[in-house]
Amino acid sequence: MAESNEPEIPDLHLSRSLEKPSLLEQVQGAETEFLAGKRQHADNVESAVRFFLEFLRGFEFLSIEEPTVTVFGSARFPDGHRYYELAREMGRALARAGFAVMTGAGPGIMEAANRGAKEEGGLSIGANIHLPTEQHANPYVDRLIDFEHFFVRKVMLVKYSCAFVIMPGGFGTLDELFETLTLIQTGKMVDFPVVALSCEFWDPLIEFFRAKLAAEGTIHVEDIDRIFVTDSVDDAVRFISEHPRSCNRRGGRVPPVA
Repeated sequence: MAESNEPEIPDLHLSRSLEKPSLLEQVQGAETEFLAGKRQHADNVESAVRFFLEFLRGFEFLSIEEPTVTVFGSARFPDGHRYYELAREMGRALARAGFAVMTGAGPGIMEAANRGAKEEGGLSIGANIHLPTEQHANPYVDRLIDFEHFFVRKVMLVKYSCAFVIMPGGFGTLDELFETLTLIQTGKMVDFPVVALSCEFWDPLIEFFRAKLAAEGTIHVEDIDRIFVTDSVDDAVRFISEHPRSCNRRGGRVPPVA
């Protein structure tokens, strides 16, 4: 067969699709821009579209069958630190009990929980956030999604979980704890179990709740009981599994206690 001398016409649709930046690349820096101050109406509408697209990505990615527990905690505790090892043990125990483990995908506590789940053969999920410093996805995540907007990421971490483990952490961890408690307290979310792991770390905060918030009437004393504080990984998993509003209706099981 004779070869054609006609020049090859490039596939413009394919080349344009390859050149087009990914959705994540399009929204990088968008949250900083959105929160910078007063903006034009058209700019705010454009931001709203970006929020919507990022939500859609999250909905599609996080459609997971396994009952999922989210573990919150600091990115700053290194491998070998007592809190890192506690989170790693927590991840193992949750996976052993039949739960998928989801974290913010970063280093420190997040890495440890993902690592423990992966070591035990469980599903390890990460919802990463782009930050100028500190945050990068850890290597122990089986399924990873990146977010630009903090609030979209927080919604995903809460929406797809039926229990929460709060490990020692900083402002971000406290923000996640208080948002979860507020959603439960106000009836915006089902009363899922919330576990604070490490009495040494959390007891002073619980005492502050009692001595100041409850004493001044800004919360009910019963609100404090929404948090189960413990040092025991086994007790934490048992509390999650046996809680009437927990994952037990979706596949979780109580693990044997050593």
